[in-house]
Amino acid sequence: MTFPTWFVWALLSAVFAACTAIFAKIGLEGVDSDLATLIRTVFILCILAAFVYFTGKWRNPLTLAPRTWLFLLLSGLATGASWVAYFRALKIGHASQVAPVDKLSVLLVAVFAVIFLHERPSLQEWFGILLVGAGVLVLAFK
Repeated sequence: MTFPTWFVWALLSAVFAACTAIFAKIGLEGVDSDLATLIRTVFILCILAAFVYFTGKWRNPLTLAPRTWLFLLLSGLATGASWVAYFRALKIGHASQVAPVDKLSVLLVAVFAVIFLHERPSLQEWFGILLVGAGVLVLAFK
Protein backbone atom coordinates (compact mmCIF):
# COMPACT_ATOMS: atom_id res chain seq x y z
CA MET A 1 0.00 0.00 0.00
CA THR A 2 1.41 3.37 -1.00
CA PHE A 3 0.55 6.46 0.98
CA PRO A 4 0.45 9.97 -0.50
CA THR A 5 3.52 12.03 0.34
CA TRP A 6 1.48 14.55 2.31
CA PHE A 7 0.18 11.72 4.54
CA VAL A 8 3.70 10.47 5.31
CA TRP A 9 4.81 13.97 6.30
CA ALA A 10 1.64 14.52 8.36
CA LEU A 11 2.20 11.20 10.13
CA LEU A 12 5.79 12.18 10.89
CA SER A 13 4.46 15.48 12.23
CA ALA A 14 2.15 13.57 14.58
CA VAL A 15 4.99 11.35 15.80
CA PHE A 16 7.24 14.34 16.44
CA ALA A 17 4.39 16.24 18.12
CA ALA A 18 3.88 13.28 20.45
CA CYS A 19 7.60 13.30 21.26
CA THR A 20 7.37 17.05 21.85
CA ALA A 21 4.75 16.58 24.54
CA ILE A 22 6.70 13.88 26.36
CA PHE A 23 10.10 15.57 26.09
CA ALA A 24 8.65 18.96 27.07
CA LYS A 25 6.83 17.57 30.10
CA ILE A 26 10.10 16.03 31.34
CA GLY A 27 12.10 19.14 30.42
CA LEU A 28 9.73 21.47 32.27
CA GLU A 29 10.77 20.11 35.66
CA GLY A 30 12.32 22.94 37.64
CA VAL A 31 12.01 25.64 34.95
CA ASP A 32 9.43 28.30 34.11
CA SER A 33 7.33 27.31 31.11
CA ASP A 34 7.97 30.60 29.27
CA LEU A 35 11.75 30.26 29.65
CA ALA A 36 11.50 26.67 28.45
CA THR A 37 9.54 27.83 25.41
CA LEU A 38 12.23 30.41 24.62
CA ILE A 39 15.02 27.83 24.91
CA ARG A 40 13.09 25.43 22.67
CA THR A 41 12.50 28.19 20.13
CA VAL A 42 16.22 29.04 19.95
CA PHE A 43 16.99 25.37 19.24
CA ILE A 44 14.33 25.29 16.55
CA LEU A 45 15.69 28.46 14.94
CA CYS A 46 19.23 27.05 14.80
CA ILE A 47 18.12 23.68 13.41
CA LEU A 48 15.86 25.22 10.76
CA ALA A 49 18.51 27.75 9.71
CA ALA A 50 21.02 24.94 9.22
CA PHE A 51 18.45 22.81 7.37
CA VAL A 52 17.49 25.61 4.97
CA TYR A 53 21.12 26.53 4.34
CA PHE A 54 22.46 23.00 3.80
CA THR A 55 19.57 21.94 1.56
CA GLY A 56 20.13 24.96 -0.67
CA LYS A 57 16.70 26.45 0.01
CA TRP A 58 17.92 29.83 1.25
CA ARG A 59 16.77 32.90 -0.67
CA ASN A 60 16.55 36.54 0.23
CA PRO A 61 13.41 36.92 2.36
CA LEU A 62 13.18 40.60 1.40
CA THR A 63 12.08 39.51 -2.07
CA LEU A 64 8.89 37.94 -0.70
CA ALA A 65 5.56 39.64 -1.35
CA PRO A 66 4.13 41.84 1.44
CA ARG A 67 1.08 39.54 1.68
CA THR A 68 3.40 36.57 2.25
CA TRP A 69 5.19 38.50 5.01
CA LEU A 70 1.89 39.44 6.65
CA PHE A 71 0.56 35.89 6.80
CA LEU A 72 3.89 34.40 7.85
CA LEU A 73 4.00 37.01 10.63
CA LEU A 74 0.46 36.14 11.70
CA SER A 75 1.30 32.44 11.58
CA GLY A 76 4.40 33.06 13.70
CA LEU A 77 2.38 35.01 16.26
CA ALA A 78 -0.20 32.22 16.41
CA THR A 79 2.54 29.59 16.74
CA GLY A 80 4.22 31.51 19.55
CA ALA A 81 0.96 31.96 21.41
CA SER A 82 0.16 28.27 20.92
CA TRP A 83 3.56 27.20 22.25
CA VAL A 84 3.32 29.47 25.31
CA ALA A 85 -0.15 28.17 26.11
CA TYR A 86 0.85 24.55 25.43
CA PHE A 87 3.93 24.68 27.66
CA ARG A 88 1.98 26.35 30.47
CA ALA A 89 -0.70 23.67 30.21
CA LEU A 90 1.97 20.93 30.23
CA LYS A 91 3.64 22.50 33.26
CA ILE A 92 0.47 22.21 35.36
CA GLY A 93 -1.41 19.34 33.70
CA HIS A 94 -0.88 15.77 32.57
CA ALA A 95 0.59 15.30 29.10
CA SER A 96 -2.05 12.62 28.45
CA GLN A 97 -4.74 15.26 28.95
CA VAL A 98 -3.07 18.37 27.54
CA ALA A 99 -2.07 16.82 24.21
CA PRO A 100 -5.58 15.61 23.29
CA VAL A 101 -7.12 19.01 24.08
CA ASP A 102 -4.45 20.60 21.89
CA LYS A 103 -5.74 18.36 19.08
CA LEU A 104 -9.04 20.22 19.11
CA SER A 105 -7.08 22.21 16.55
CA VAL A 106 -8.14 19.51 14.06
CA LEU A 107 -11.77 20.54 14.46
CA LEU A 108 -10.91 24.25 14.53
CA VAL A 109 -8.77 24.01 11.38
CA ALA A 110 -11.69 22.41 9.55
CA VAL A 111 -14.08 25.17 10.63
CA PHE A 112 -11.56 27.93 9.84
CA ALA A 113 -10.77 26.32 6.47
CA VAL A 114 -14.46 26.44 5.55
CA ILE A 115 -14.78 30.08 6.65
CA PHE A 116 -11.50 31.53 5.36
CA LEU A 117 -10.30 29.17 2.62
CA HIS A 118 -13.74 28.14 1.32
CA GLU A 119 -12.87 24.46 1.59
CA ARG A 120 -15.76 22.02 1.63
CA PRO A 121 -15.12 18.83 3.62
CA SER A 122 -17.34 15.92 2.65
CA LEU A 123 -19.91 14.44 5.02
CA GLN A 124 -17.51 11.57 5.73
CA GLU A 125 -14.72 14.04 6.53
CA TRP A 126 -17.00 16.03 8.87
CA PHE A 127 -17.91 12.79 10.62
CA GLY A 128 -14.22 12.02 11.19
CA ILE A 129 -13.53 15.56 12.36
CA LEU A 130 -16.40 15.37 14.84
CA LEU A 131 -15.13 12.01 16.07
CA VAL A 132 -11.75 13.63 16.77
CA GLY A 133 -13.54 16.36 18.72
CA ALA A 134 -15.55 13.81 20.69
CA GLY A 135 -12.41 11.76 21.33
CA VAL A 136 -10.66 14.84 22.70
CA LEU A 137 -13.44 15.40 25.19
CA VAL A 138 -13.43 11.76 26.28
CA LEU A 139 -9.64 11.74 26.77
CA ALA A 140 -9.35 15.14 28.40
CA PHE A 141 -12.05 14.77 31.04
CA LYS A 142 -11.47 11.43 32.73
